[in-house]
Amino acid sequence: MERQPPQWLDVGGASSQRRLAYLQQEGDGAPVVWLGGFRSDMRATKAEALAQWASAQGRAFLRFDYGGHGESEGAFADFTLSDWLSDALAAIESRCDRPPILVGSSMGGWIALLTARRLLGTARQPAGLVLIAPAVDFTEELMWAQMPDSIRRTIMEEGAWQRASEYSSEPTPITRGLIEDGRRHLLFGSQISPGCPVHILQGMRDPDVPWRQAVKLVEHLVGDPVVLTLVKDGDHRLSTPEDLTRLIAAVAGIATAA
Repeated sequence: MERQPPQWLDVGGASSQRRLAYLQQEGDGAPVVWLGGFRSDMRATKAEALAQWASAQGRAFLRFDYGGHGESEGAFADFTLSDWLSDALAAIESRCDRPPILVGSSMGGWIALLTARRLLGTARQPAGLVLIAPAVDFTEELMWAQMPDSIRRTIMEEGAWQRASEYSSEPTPITRGLIEDGRRHLLFGSQISPGCPVHILQGMRDPDVPWRQAVKLVEHLVGDPVVLTLVKDGDHRLSTPEDLTRLIAAVAGIATAA
């Protein structure tokens, strides 16, 4: 199949304008919006599976790359969670004409919850959330809290630490800016009310986001229907054919309710 070229969205102020790459499929119903993970991109396996499902269903579907990710402009190390949250809000506000269904994977799950909070009470308040191994507060709980003092010192004194990645041949820069900015967006410790139904998919053999983090998230979600699906043999990617079937069923269920 021929690779579809990206479309482009200008974001940022006049002095810091940059372009986000996105792909949009027209259709009916609440638009499904894909929010990818840390250093992932909009053409990853789960996003492609949802794009095919949306096409077959005639459902509107939007996916994009955050700044410094995939085909979007910028160097990864120059961005923080605040930037990526702003990218998500800009994409939704400019490309969605009705309340969306947000599908967030890993870091995208955290961004989905933050986006829902920002859009609460607006014309684009999400119709539902599907969260895949949601890495809520990951910069603090799954990075900083797990790091030895030597790595913490490197980050604070040198500005970044290069972390080896099993998903890429290139190391991932974990910057001081990323850690410090993440603290501005922490959700655990207070109630979380996204204002819509939530379905969480979580593998129990996930080495990156332990399944108990998903249970912790359920305990913090109040006022909205919540479903948690635990996949006993599931890893962090949740990209097997069976996993993709579960994902599509979860999104379809939210879409039907919406």
